[in-house]
Amino acid sequence: MNYQLPGRTLNRNLQRSQRALPGRSRGFTLVEIMVVVVIIGIMAALVVPKLMGRTDDARITAAKSDIATLMNSLNLYKLDNSRFPTTEQGLQALVSKPTTGPAANGWKGYIDKLPKDPWGNPYQYLSPGIRAEVEVFSYGADGQPGGTGTDADIGSWDL
Repeated sequence: MNYQLPGRTLNRNLQRSQRALPGRSRGFTLVEIMVVVVIIGIMAALVVPKLMGRTDDARITAAKSDIATLMNSLNLYKLDNSRFPTTEQGLQALVSKPTTGPAANGWKGYIDKLPKDPWGNPYQYLSPGIRAEVEVFSYGADGQPGGTGTDADIGSWDL
């Protein structure tokens, strides 16, 4: 039953439930907490195995993204300097103006620092490349040329 008071409506049942019972505190029981912990454990057991295999996929995707960024920076370098950096000048030519090899008179600075691949190794650079005019690549998880799976080379030819 509802009672109308000036400015608010009160429910008699709500008033009773809000009164604290003497000697009893409001909180969760041990059984309620255990049920929640078991539910969280079951959910974790179902979700974690699916996420565990994704780290390798994420690293490969990150490497491809880095390589695409480096290739875009190399294309800007070529627009400004009429040529790509040589293999000797390497990717460092994107960070600082080359002091050796062909002059880079239109150099403007293209990236702040060279990223490492997701496995902590430097990206490789070839100019001229084997498959294209220039190539940027990572040797993969093993850090060695060739390989399969996560050890396979990932390069600008994969983009």
